[in-house]
Amino acid sequence: MSAQNSKGIQTLLDAEREAQKIVQKAREYRSKRVKDAKNEAQKEIEEYRRKKDEEFKEFEKKHTSGNKKAEEDASKDADEQVKKIKEAGNNTGDKVIDELLRVVTEVKPEIPDRVNAPPKA
Repeated sequence: MSAQNSKGIQTLLDAEREAQKIVQKAREYRSKRVKDAKNEAQKEIEEYRRKKDEEFKEFEKKHTSGNKKAEEDASKDADEQVKKIKEAGNNTGDKVIDELLRVVTEVKPEIPDRVNAPPKA
């Protein structure tokens, strides 16, 4: 009976080792699947990010082109205004300078009205 028990115990030990191998393979397979799923998800995320970046760039391109035109128009308008101001300065600049010099150099002292008014009681 002892030999039969020993053989039975050995069979159980062998079965346990085989079960451990199966469990180990299942763990390795599961780990590999998780790793593969993670890599695949990362690729999908990168693809999605690339796609959205392209869409954003296209959107930005469409909407900034109008801004560029508005900037060009504003710049052209500002340049015209500056040109008109310079022309006015060139045409009347001498007159303005002469008038300023005349007002500054011809002093006409006047007493303000409040100094001549009698104090109120």
